[in-house]
Amino acid sequence: MGMAVQARFRACNRIRIEGMNGGPSPAEEFAPLATKFQRRLLVGVGSASLVALGANFGGITSFLLGLSPQSGRNLKLDVLYPIAGYSRCFETKEGFEFLYPANWVGDQTVLYRAAKKREMERSLDPPPLNVRRRFSINEPVVAFGPPGSNGELNVSVIVSTVAQDFSIEAFGGPDEVGEAVVRRITGSGQRPEVKGTLIKSSLREDSVRNVKYYEFEFRVESPSFRRHNVSVCCARGGRLFTLNAQAPESAWSELKSDFYKIADSFALTTVS
Repeated sequence: MGMAVQARFRACNRIRIEGMNGGPSPAEEFAPLATKFQRRLLVGVGSASLVALGANFGGITSFLLGLSPQSGRNLKLDVLYPIAGYSRCFETKEGFEFLYPANWVGDQTVLYRAAKKREMERSLDPPPLNVRRRFSINEPVVAFGPPGSNGELNVSVIVSTVAQDFSIEAFGGPDEVGEAVVRRITGSGQRPEVKGTLIKSSLREDSVRNVKYYEFEFRVESPSFRRHNVSVCCARGGRLFTLNAQAPESAWSELKSDFYKIADSFALTTVS
């Protein structure tokens, strides 16, 4: 599916249905429909497509999918239509996925760099001598944030090349690795004005895909900024995947449920 089509789907507004004059609530009005719609989703993609096909006109498709959010997510319909306030990034080339707030948009700078990199890889001509090979530097594969934001609030994923036998577990448990990550971000004491605090860490295991996800929540602050971060790291087959969601500390209380949702949803999509 082309970028323009995805942008069109994500740009559609979700419908808001409000009860009027003390009438029945939306949940009561649509309860019979919810039951029928859930049965449609459970029989498979073929039947679900009868409802899902077409533009998300007025947010109606998103509303209907929201009546049975887990079923819609299991079928990956949230790649096309927001479900219960979230859309899905499904990166097929790198093999990962995660949810993000439906009103966030793709970072155009990241999209441009990715397109430029693909163009350079396809080209048969040698690169100009005056062009620096910037793409050897780890840059986000994808990034999303609110429209018009300045980059302080976003989520991004970086995929780095590591040794085939690289293992995060070799560096210790979640606490040890989390403290090491924070030290690295703050410059290991070389920048005394930048301070980092590990708030919590945990390990999430996926026995089906044989992946261990290290999850960290930490705060980074300096005289000029205070940011709250949630990160997820995992490694497989010579690649290190790092998701990071960051927000100004002043906005954390409003965004923490979104950030936890993002982190919990991050997963590799292939079985090793």
